[in-house]
Amino acid sequence: MNIAVYSGSFNPLHIGHLAIMKNLVQVSGFDMVYLIVSPKNPLKDSIRSDSAIDRYNAAVEAVRRHFTDTPHPVVKADDIELNMPEPHYTIRTLKALKEREPHNSFTLIMGADNLAGIRRWRSYSEILTDFGIAVFPREGFDCIKTKQDLLNENPAYNIRLLEAPLVTVSSSQIREAISRGDDVSDLLM
Repeated sequence: MNIAVYSGSFNPLHIGHLAIMKNLVQVSGFDMVYLIVSPKNPLKDSIRSDSAIDRYNAAVEAVRRHFTDTPHPVVKADDIELNMPEPHYTIRTLKALKEREPHNSFTLIMGADNLAGIRRWRSYSEILTDFGIAVFPREGFDCIKTKQDLLNENPAYNIRLLEAPLVTVSSSQIREAISRGDDVSDLLM
């Protein structure tokens, strides 16, 4: 199976994440999406790893609400990173998935904002050559130019730009709105 690995803090999961997951299985040709809640992103200080179980449980419930009417599971909340030691580097997660399921093919899913900063990631060259990435657009980021810059660095990089709707909502915007007391229920997944 060709599996999309969609990992992140998902603090909280929102309608933008839902649109991306639906696109991955309905439009972009993936057989399945593994929604992987990361306890702590090594490049971000804004999240505490002790909230990971709550975020994972919320992901399980969100997947159940939105993807139970399909004949076979197309999205699965996966707890693989919850059982891995820190730091939670994506390359470690991808290798652990491949070890657990050697018969499957895994592609990392990311937004154009993450593509722009991928050189900061641990073993990014290995991610791009051994697993590959599929990138959805984000406002303010030129993923075509960034892809070309990376391919100039190494033509063997596997970078696929997805035809997907622009996601304009972010988890940080939702957290800010919640802190102001705004109702964000229509934005949550």
